[in-house]
Amino acid sequence: MAAASFQVEDDTQGGKRIVLNGQWSLRALDNDFAELRRALKPYFSDEKAQWDLTQVEQLDTAGAAVLWNGWQGKMEGRVTLTDEQVALFDTLASIETTTVAEKPPRFDWLKLVAGFGKLTIFISSHVVDFVKLIGLLVLELGYLLRRPQDFPWREFSANIYKSGVTALPVTALLGFMIGIAMSYLMATQLRTFGADIFIVNILGLAVIRELGPILMAVLVAGRSGSSMAAQIGVMRVTEEIDALATMGISRILRVVLPKVLGLTVIAPFLVIWTSCWALLGGALSANIELGLGFRFFFDYLAAVVQPVNITLGLIKGVMFGFIVAVMACHFGLRIKPNTESLSRSTTSSVVTAITCVILIDAAFAIITSGIGV
Repeated sequence: MAAASFQVEDDTQGGKRIVLNGQWSLRALDNDFAELRRALKPYFSDEKAQWDLTQVEQLDTAGAAVLWNGWQGKMEGRVTLTDEQVALFDTLASIETTTVAEKPPRFDWLKLVAGFGKLTIFISSHVVDFVKLIGLLVLELGYLLRRPQDFPWREFSANIYKSGVTALPVTALLGFMIGIAMSYLMATQLRTFGADIFIVNILGLAVIRELGPILMAVLVAGRSGSSMAAQIGVMRVTEEIDALATMGISRILRVVLPKVLGLTVIAPFLVIWTSCWALLGGALSANIELGLGFRFFFDYLAAVVQPVNITLGLIKGVMFGFIVAVMACHFGLRIKPNTESLSRSTTSSVVTAITCVILIDAAFAIITSGIGV
């Protein structure tokens, strides 16, 4: 079986005549169509060159495609073919024409409507489950008001320790560093205008009213919120939640309520703790950059920041702690018994909690914009 080859001859008019020989087919294992394409490239670009394929022993679509692409579909008056080869190239031409004439796909409105419907169902399921969870928490609180001896004190105190006491070092460190950074940047700007003393006003109001609660919420959501969601998720995976239901023990009373109450109670204290360390870091930076004494800083702070701002910060702490805990429990209870759902829901709980905290803080700031400023 002869491999594909070609010969270049000079015709009587001074042009080139390319004569193809052998098997221009995939059946000839020695064929290297890439090499043949490179060898024929100079002649493909010569519009006066004449091509003779009558001596080709066999031509399949692979070999014909090499020649067709090289000629760019222009064969009239320059190629000599057999009847069988003419039919083959006509087939290639019809395929290319169909491909070029193919219309671009139309926009699928039905797919858009289906996607919107899926999103609506997904959000609705979350809203329904969240409302159910809030309702169950209210019912359990009503039950505990009638029978306070059933209050889960051990679980409640354990969650206060895990969510509050163990979070003291990281919240103190982050608050301290944020206070230093903010004070340093503000000192650089205020020194330019000779308004050094106003750093106490800006830093005190920003930390006590906004930054302290937000820092606490973000840290607690990433630390305690993810831990709560993962713990409940593992209980779902290991069927401990189902075991509690089998024994007639309320999963809301023993698992969810202690976490929600624990974080809601400890969150205001974490706000005070974080704010104090942030103010201490700000005072240290102000002392170094502007020469303000610590005693002057805190005496002036008490004079320029109204006490109502502390109340607003504590209210935000209660709200943020409740939101973070409820979101963590909500996503934890929705975890399916597989590891992929566990990781996805844990991440979703943190992202959703932080988003809700920021939205609530923005709304709260607008509502209370005329208080304590």
